[in-house]
Amino acid sequence: MSINSLGQLYFEHLQIPLKERATKENEEDASVDTSQQNQEDLGLWEEKFGKYVDVKVNGPASIGLDFSLHGFEYLYGIPQHAESHQLKNTGDGDAYRLYNLDVYGYKINDKMGIYGSVPYLLAHKLGRTLGIFWLNSSETLVEINTEPAVKYSLTQMGTVAAKQKVRSRTNVHWMSESGIIDVFLLTGPTPSDVFKQYSSLTGTQAMPPLFSLGYHQCRWNYEDEHDVKAVDAGFDKHDIPYDVMWLDIEHTEGKRYFTWDKKRFPNPKRMQELLQNKKRKLVVISDPHIKIDPDYSVYAKAKEQGFFVKNHEGGDFEGVCWPGLSSYLDFTNPKVREWYSGLFAFSVYEGSTDILYIWNDMNEPSVFKGPELTMHKNAIHHGNWEHRELHNIYGFYQQMATAEGLIQRSKGKERPFVLTRSFFAGSQKYGAVWTGDNMAEWSYLKISIPMLLTLSITGISFCGADVGGFIGNPEAELLVRWYQAGAYQPFFRGHSTMNTKRREPWLFGEENTRLIRQAIRERYALLPYWYSLFYRAHVTSEPIMRPLWVEFPDELETFGVEDEYMLGSALLVHPVTEPKATVVDVFLPGSNEVWYDPKTFAHWEGACTVKIPVALDTIPVFQRGGSVVPMKTTIGKSTGWMTDIPYGLRVALSTESSAVGEFYLDDGHSFQYLHQKQFLHRKFSFCSGVLINSCADERGHYLSKCVVEQILVLGLKKQPSLVTMHSSDGKDKPVAFTYCAETSTLSLEKLSLNIGTDWKVYIK
Repeated sequence: MSINSLGQLYFEHLQIPLKERATKENEEDASVDTSQQNQEDLGLWEEKFGKYVDVKVNGPASIGLDFSLHGFEYLYGIPQHAESHQLKNTGDGDAYRLYNLDVYGYKINDKMGIYGSVPYLLAHKLGRTLGIFWLNSSETLVEINTEPAVKYSLTQMGTVAAKQKVRSRTNVHWMSESGIIDVFLLTGPTPSDVFKQYSSLTGTQAMPPLFSLGYHQCRWNYEDEHDVKAVDAGFDKHDIPYDVMWLDIEHTEGKRYFTWDKKRFPNPKRMQELLQNKKRKLVVISDPHIKIDPDYSVYAKAKEQGFFVKNHEGGDFEGVCWPGLSSYLDFTNPKVREWYSGLFAFSVYEGSTDILYIWNDMNEPSVFKGPELTMHKNAIHHGNWEHRELHNIYGFYQQMATAEGLIQRSKGKERPFVLTRSFFAGSQKYGAVWTGDNMAEWSYLKISIPMLLTLSITGISFCGADVGGFIGNPEAELLVRWYQAGAYQPFFRGHSTMNTKRREPWLFGEENTRLIRQAIRERYALLPYWYSLFYRAHVTSEPIMRPLWVEFPDELETFGVEDEYMLGSALLVHPVTEPKATVVDVFLPGSNEVWYDPKTFAHWEGACTVKIPVALDTIPVFQRGGSVVPMKTTIGKSTGWMTDIPYGLRVALSTESSAVGEFYLDDGHSFQYLHQKQFLHRKFSFCSGVLINSCADERGHYLSKCVVEQILVLGLKKQPSLVTMHSSDGKDKPVAFTYCAETSTLSLEKLSLNIGTDWKVYIK
């Protein structure tokens, strides 16, 4: 990597504000700074955007720097854009823009900024991965120009003309509207090294409460308590598991956050009790804009203490959002964050209980009558910082304050769950992110995969897209395909806007209900694997949803793939994103790999593309040979019902007839795993016909009654003559087994092996 090789280092220092400059007589003096006058003449001290005028009191203050990456053609990162996973050349069009905006029904294949920004990219080539983290929260543009490798170029060396191979090179030019140059170069050399280096700067993914990995049901808006009760009952009636009911802004009294509409939700605690009895949760919305109403206590208290963002004239900034005229809390001020966190206390937030969690929306921040529907850049924050300096980090600070509030209300005991729409580098420490106001169209289902892969590799593992599309009415086939895709993505929520038809999973006929039920149940069966992946992301920074190049960094064919991905290192998922598809081309990477279909037990060797027939009930998922995937043997109404349900292990053998896997378990909701080391971390290994369950982390201690009831071994070449298990009591017991020579599978049932103790299963 070389820096400033194109000479694009640029740094405009802050200048004396116009009103503080010398009098006109002094300006006419010969010693006047003509460059400042020239800039003024060019209109750089004021910028017009439609009817809005942005006055730059310190003059223009942009910064920029270029980086040349030698031998690199594949770059990824800088979310959020509805674009391909691999970053494109910008020479012929727009630069990638990082500027958090509320964009309803955003365009796809577009480089303009939407809800969040992470100014961080990764470059990858055979043998090397590196990263550039440009720490700047003002509006930022990134230009990318790849010069492909030239096979040979003639070089004149004295009298000899030599042939010299010219390597590819990618130039990256970062430009920010203001701030300082604060850039971190992450040198790898492997993808996992870069992930660790980045997380040492910004933090790892927060360990989520287990319920949040289940299915979430949302709509703008569920009408009232009766509606909530009916929808909740509908899931039970149709035997579909779900964990969380969501309420949008209509649940409040005139869009005043921390209140309830007394007609629609007269008894919110009773409603939450109903959900709690079924071991389910509630999420409600809380946005950063506060309705201007002296009788609204949140507004009155914030106003009294000067907690709102100011306009450039010194008064409170006022803008229009859902409640009408509103002021915006200044989350960049630690005192405001501390006060806001206190609003979640049970004694303050009337009607809230410990099953209520939070959704921060519209926090770009969204201002309906502002430039680009956001806050004016010359609004003033705590410390006299202009909004232009920290626009992209505003939503990050709200999510931080919300998460802290949920932790505080439990006196530090319980993990929070907070979903945010706007985000920045480090948002992973505070919860989950989604891709915003997508549309009920096939193209949005398709683009959600590269969008989520890009978020994942830039530290934000807990991410998802609204199932079915937020805007519009999906046809039944699209809805089914979206549920199948969403079930294999980290954050799994169905959501739609208020003017759409109702689309609870049972409203599309019996057959489609069956297919959606099947997709959601597949998610719940894999919860032990999901939870273990989140623990890995939390402690080692490994993304949960991984592009193939991360898992297969030495295989050039994987570098541009974005229609399929790895879930952890064991599962490969290829969602169906085309209507009326009957066959899907799936690339199975790895020349020494073997891949299994977990349903049919068919297997394929890697390093090839296979045509997989698909019906409407099929989502192509493959288990990688050499892996062990822990699962639940049956499904409950929600995650809370599944604590004591036995486990199964699906062991897929590699070409060397071995396999490894891991399993993580704790209480699923508290910080005891951290403070008291109350967790189980187990390792499974299969080698030479022996499956061993051993401890992966001696520091952890957590008692579980749960047992491994079933073990399925895929790819076992010959029928065993005897299977025995050796448990911690020191006794060997024979195990009944079933072997199918046609599919090379061995099935063991009724084992009752405790998940948290050492044991071995011998296959002879």
